[in-house]
Amino acid sequence: MGSRPTNSDEIESKGETTMPTPSALSTPINADHPKGLKAVQLFRDQYNKAGLNVVGAQYLNENPEFPAALAEVIRRHSITNQFAAEEVASTFDYPAEYAGPKPIAEQVTAIAKLLLLSPDRALEFIETTLPTLSLPEGIEGIGWGAFPTVDAVAERHFRKVTDPAERYCRAVILILEAIGASRIFTNYRKGQILPDRYRMHVRTAEKLRIIALAQPGDIQVFPFQFGIRHRGRSMRRACEVFIATEFGLGAFHGGNQLLIHPERLVRGEQLHMDLPGDEFAPGAGGGFSGAPCLCFVGGGVRFSTDHVSSPSVRCGSSSAFLP
Repeated sequence: MGSRPTNSDEIESKGETTMPTPSALSTPINADHPKGLKAVQLFRDQYNKAGLNVVGAQYLNENPEFPAALAEVIRRHSITNQFAAEEVASTFDYPAEYAGPKPIAEQVTAIAKLLLLSPDRALEFIETTLPTLSLPEGIEGIGWGAFPTVDAVAERHFRKVTDPAERYCRAVILILEAIGASRIFTNYRKGQILPDRYRMHVRTAEKLRIIALAQPGDIQVFPFQFGIRHRGRSMRRACEVFIATEFGLGAFHGGNQLLIHPERLVRGEQLHMDLPGDEFAPGAGGGFSGAPCLCFVGGGVRFSTDHVSSPSVRCGSSSAFLP
């Protein structure tokens, strides 16, 4: 389907290759929910069977490693087995040049200048609200990112386009053109980023809608990771194991971060970027069985697509989180 780097261990897709539906994946469950109460009861049962004495119970309460170990048990045993075969062991990492997300105010200023947007509300959010927020725990490579909104970009660059699907495609094209203007770049889907073949994943759209309610303005701030969290997983497997607040980055948002952090893709022997926040139909009018990726191949960056069922040791899905 594209020029995404592959590996000899890659798994051939079987059956449907579309992304999992988001309906049951986006609602956080707490201990008071019926499903949470069931888990709490299981914990109570095992605690009662442990036969702890006063000293053991006190040690457990005060053991600083217990909460983290309990969280790991919950995480490990709550991951679905759906598409579990679509994972390969990977040690590919970010290039040494990439030292993590740049200071968030610097990101806002850079993207505002590049896309001719207003940084004011985002900078106000950074000053007044961001200090009260925390990054999700236990997420490798996570940091704060600045992301333009599709509507702000459309209002500035193609105001007459009012259809949301077409607006998004135009916004993706604009970001890809900006990457092409800044470095050696090949778009293997040029002329194919059209509403009947290219769209934002519904889970990503819903999460961005929630963020927009709290952050009006041209630029929004929320946590993201550049792919290492899901390296070696197919894109649909990555989506399957997302936590409740997590969603995939597409070409518009992932490409925006590449513009801010060009050092993220600088050589072939590194981890490349899968972008499961978008969907691609290989044939006009066909099923959306593909998703985009940004890779460094042959001395430059390439934008292409691949089946959502195909894992690669060289790739990891970029994702973001509700702040």
